Amino acid sequence: MPPGAAAEAPGRTRTQARWDHPGLRMNVADIAEAVERNAVAVVFVNVLLQQLGLPVPAVPTLLLAGSLASTPSVLAKALAAAVVASVVADWLWYGAGRVFGYRVLAGLCRLSINPASCVTQTEARFVRWGIASLVVAKFIPGFSTVAPPIAGALRMSFTGFLLAAAAGAVLWAGLGLGAGWLLRDAAPDVIALLERNTAVAALFVVLLVVAWFAWKVWQRHRFRRLAAVPHITPAELFAALANEPAPLLLDLRGASMVAETGPIPGAVVAEPDRLELAVRHWPKDRPIVTLCACPEDAGAVQAARHLLDQGFTSVRPLRGGYDAWLAGARPAVR
Repeated sequence: MPPGAAAEAPGRTRTQARWDHPGLRMNVADIAEAVERNAVAVVFVNVLLQQLGLPVPAVPTLLLAGSLASTPSVLAKALAAAVVASVVADWLWYGAGRVFGYRVLAGLCRLSINPASCVTQTEARFVRWGIASLVVAKFIPGFSTVAPPIAGALRMSFTGFLLAAAAGAVLWAGLGLGAGWLLRDAAPDVIALLERNTAVAALFVVLLVVAWFAWKVWQRHRFRRLAAVPHITPAELFAALANEPAPLLLDLRGASMVAETGPIPGAVVAEPDRLELAVRHWPKDRPIVTLCACPEDAGAVQAARHLLDQGFTSVRPLRGGYDAWLAGARPAVR
């Protein structure tokens, strides 16, 4: 059979011929053909699931779909599917944030392996960057999931939200599909290499997953050590507030929660990244109590540890955070 005959054999599709490469197995050609034939549906479902928060990587699918696109029009359809899926997921999260407010953010924070990476810190960055944060959110792991509900909780304009979310989706999906399109001639060689070294490739992926998980576990262990700082109970706090000198309160809740539930009387609201600005005039020997609305009081613990390192002599996080504050009497803070 002359060279190239496989590509011209009757009954063979363009994809099967294109992926007939030494070292490629038939199942790879079948998968490639299935993705090419259903590119729009595959891209839509994959992107939708990922943007809803499921651990389903979408970038490999975008790269594959881009490498299999036969014409620019096919590539455009795949891009449209990715953008629509991304915007739909973002719209759902935006609605959840608008309806349930900070509770959605607290729920997302509880799903984190590392409680120290509290959503409050992400929210502070969102407030600082504004609508531009939605454009770059897709490129920042973790931020793409929490940004839409934060936008909803902060009552961002729905029109502005959709435009920014769509712009970010176009950039993110466009880069993935475009990279696949530019590398479409090299894709069969890459797949062939992976097929010839399946065990090595699988081992490499497993090592990456193990390393990522170990890093997260180490972060959690590090947080546990930091959390050893002494706490103050609600009863102790309320008793201290009735005496002189009353402790100073540092409120580390996110902007959406403060706006929704109102400020704590006498407390100073602070962003985790700008603690020094909030306490710059406070005496170092004055008792300070930090509180947040984070799982395991993560934000309050981090703030207390940071202030102690800065020379403040008495800083304790409130055990139970804002919920504990609400559960007890709330006297006016001096």
